[in-house]
Amino acid sequence: MKKPPLPVVQIRPLYLARADAAAFLAIGESTFEDLVARGEAPKPRKVSKGRTAWLVEELEAWGRERPESDHLPPKNCGYGRAGAPIS
Repeated sequence: MKKPPLPVVQIRPLYLARADAAAFLAIGESTFEDLVARGEAPKPRKVSKGRTAWLVEELEAWGRERPESDHLPPKNCGYGRAGAPIS
């Protein structure tokens, strides 16, 4: 008799480095850095001497607080030559 496969355990990260934090929010690194510098995005946490990172839960909360947009994504946002995805 074959044993059932073990469940896959996924561990959510607690912190993200700058590039990963920007990617998590779907914005560029320079835009993310500007938002942090202006105090409009969460500040990094000191993880160890010389190392800072952003708490995932703070990034997630900040992202959810962002206002809804009235604008549709631009035509060149990844649809490629095949056109818009079929719903």
